[in-house]
Amino acid sequence: MPQPEKSIIFDKVEVVIDGQAVLRPLSLRLTERRIGLIGANGSGKSSFIRLINGLLPPSAGHISVDGLALPRDKAAVRRKVGFVFQNPDMQIIQPTVAEDIAFGLHNLRRPKAEIAARVGAIMAEYGLTPFADSPARILSGGQKQLLALCGVLIMQPEIIVLDEPTTQLDLRHKNRMANLLRTLPQRLIIVTHDMALLAGFDRVLVMDKGQIIYDGTPPQSIVFYEELIKARP
Repeated sequence: MPQPEKSIIFDKVEVVIDGQAVLRPLSLRLTERRIGLIGANGSGKSSFIRLINGLLPPSAGHISVDGLALPRDKAAVRRKVGFVFQNPDMQIIQPTVAEDIAFGLHNLRRPKAEIAARVGAIMAEYGLTPFADSPARILSGGQKQLLALCGVLIMQPEIIVLDEPTTQLDLRHKNRMANLLRTLPQRLIIVTHDMALLAGFDRVLVMDKGQIIYDGTPPQSIVFYEELIKARP
């Protein structure tokens, strides 16, 4: 029996905060493995992606993720969708690297032996083993971003949403993060100002003033966005 299509659906979704329209009525379906979202600061990108796993409720309209409805199925959606914040300090809440990676599994009440094995494996895979017992606060920016991502990956989500994952990184760590993201099997939705990060993506949305104003391939969308910015005073 064929599996149903995996899709994120926005149906006439709006977000209004303090009387201001942050996201104007929006309807679209996201089915691709790699989706980028670009636009100027304040265009509504972060609000858009926070809707996907229930971090932000819509003011109107309906959202579903692979058939799960928000907000009704929010707990199930959050198990399916991992979210990596732009600032990893917002996401790192435990004192040491190993404890922070293990946090989500402890919340699920997984057996201690399983948690230790999974944490050890993911630290080894991503080069964090030497920092296992180190205070998370002393890590470099690149290491913190990697730690935040590992805290999501260990939960084995099907979809990962990332808000500006390379903005605070130097060139070396930016390249490392870009290469890492290319290897992930999960479906990715990434907000970014780093156009090189979008190479090989399936679809890129351009957002402006709370609306999706262009929807195309990376080259098409990047050219459109660059021309849009050039045309502004």
